Amino acid sequence: MSMTAQRNLSSSANSLATSMQRLSSGLRVNSAKDDAAGLAISERMNSQVRGLNVAARNANDG
Repeated sequence: MSMTAQRNLSSSANSLATSMQRLSSGLRVNSAKDDAAGLAISERMNSQVRGLNVAARNANDG
């Protein structure tokens, strides 16, 4: 009985930690284990946005 309770408590604590990590970051995908394809797409889009921001700054600088 106590081993089952301890295992359930551990599982609940892990779920709570995962939920807190997601809530605190505000991101749907925090790591590759959440959604590997989604993370890859997100990283690529972030790279493109950074590149466009640099291009815009360069254009404004003349």
